[in-house]
Amino acid sequence: MIFAHGFGCDQGMWRYVAPAFEESHQVVLFDHVGAGGSVDSAFDTVRHARLQGYAADVVEILDTLALGPATFVGHSVSAMIGVLAAADRPDLFEHLVLVGPSPRYIDDTGYRGGFTQPEIDELLETMDDNYLGWSAHIAPVIMGVPERPELEKELTSSFCRMDPTIARHFARTTFLSDNRADLARVRTPALVVQCREDVIAPVEVGRYVHEHLPGSDFVLIDAVGHCPNLSAPAQLLEAMRDYLRVRA
Repeated sequence: MIFAHGFGCDQGMWRYVAPAFEESHQVVLFDHVGAGGSVDSAFDTVRHARLQGYAADVVEILDTLALGPATFVGHSVSAMIGVLAAADRPDLFEHLVLVGPSPRYIDDTGYRGGFTQPEIDELLETMDDNYLGWSAHIAPVIMGVPERPELEKELTSSFCRMDPTIARHFARTTFLSDNRADLARVRTPALVVQCREDVIAPVEVGRYVHEHLPGSDFVLIDAVGHCPNLSAPAQLLEAMRDYLRVRA
């Protein structure tokens, strides 16, 4: 079982979830390039200008460690990274668990992504002008649990540990992506886990992923915010265990 974190995070964001599977699975944690303990020199402006570059990184990890077929657990943008990797190399994936996925963050005709184009433009411009200030502002919005200020602080610190140049590049790759057409290419069984309130990936987005991902299951958990792996790990674990138990 391989866990992939979202934008601005690192593998530590899985510390309440991953250990629960250590007895039943070989658990693998890693940091995307530019995050956590990764080597920044591995970052490539061309390769990582598209989510397919990050998907290729995941495939490389699985091939190098000879881990497939694996259960891939991806949070936020990593959910779509997993979708792309599974579409290209289905032999490496047994199940996908997609937590808060979004194939497109920008609203489109007949599609609600959660943001307008001007909102995304402003978000990216603010990052360019004042990355540290942006981090402090956006972390509480993403976390969505003001009663847990320690989680907001943790996410802010995680953002600030990223190399700003790589972070801004990854943000553009993430928020300007449109991978809706790639959902139909996946044949790996998948679980879509959606929080009942999430300003980054609204419920409509989670349902869209489920409806366009062949053979997927959908679970709406009673949680608020975009990071249930930190704020609601018990609910996330229950959804994962129930799904994997049935699929075993």
